[in-house]
Amino acid sequence: MKDDIVIEARGLTKRFGNFTAVDHVDLDVPKGRIYGFLGPNGSGKSTSIRMLCGLLTPTEGTANVLGTVIPGKTADLKPRIGYMTQSFSLFSDMTVLENLQFIAAIYSYPMAKRKARIEELLERYTLTNKRNALAGSMSGGQRQYLALACAVLHHPELLLLDEPTSAVDPQSRRNFWANLFRLAKAGTTILLSTHYMDEAERCHRLAILARGAKVADGTPEELQNSTGMRVVEVRADDPYAAQNVLDEVREVATVTQLGMRLRALVPEEIPDPETIVRRALAASHVNAAVELTEPSLEDVFVAATMHTTQPEAA
Repeated sequence: MKDDIVIEARGLTKRFGNFTAVDHVDLDVPKGRIYGFLGPNGSGKSTSIRMLCGLLTPTEGTANVLGTVIPGKTADLKPRIGYMTQSFSLFSDMTVLENLQFIAAIYSYPMAKRKARIEELLERYTLTNKRNALAGSMSGGQRQYLALACAVLHHPELLLLDEPTSAVDPQSRRNFWANLFRLAKAGTTILLSTHYMDEAERCHRLAILARGAKVADGTPEELQNSTGMRVVEVRADDPYAAQNVLDEVREVATVTQLGMRLRALVPEEIPDPETIVRRALAASHVNAAVELTEPSLEDVFVAATMHTTQPEAA
């Protein structure tokens, strides 16, 4: 494994009976970067993370995480990583301070430095005034800050975050991400899962998962430049009628409505997609403005997963 790669996975697979949760996933996560897993619920994000931190044993494939081979003895790996689950997993009936003290004891953080480290985290994650509050009494955003503080208390080299902002408001999410960028700049490698497009755009690199398989991988810019689709934006007086028309156009792969706008994806090999869309709408007497536009990350996601998210044949 290269020195600048923190996680290297090859053919990582996890089956539960006849169900394949993760299907032969390859990964290369670079050091000091934020690497995102983007995908809907059930796409294998959480299962992948649990395998990479040693909580689940792969059915097939291997991974090298910080020099530790998985499957294998992961005891030496655990002190070097921080793990934050999707749901709040700390002690709701303990105070903020007690939770931090407990985690410090779990990781055998040096007693001489423990108090200063806890005070540093309370201040950094705006928890100073909540030190004596029960964790269960705090807002979703405050609980996630506490969970992050506990996950980084022991200065982990690698931070694994499973949909860390799924229960917080937009402002708390922005503040949470500011702290993630600060950690990455200081050298911490971060692997996180999300189903938010705006969060995915903030990652240095992304893997898009669908039904357990990796269907795309690259920087957000690389992915947007390699959709294999042209994007036609439609602004119609009646978007619902326009979508019904375009759903029947053979050349249109898929149509997504965003407010009063539609975004139609047409394979790159089909010439003049703008004209195709305009003529189809005009033939059905749907009044609309039509223009080509640049792909968004959501367009990338739709294009990458459109063939894997359809219902399976009976």
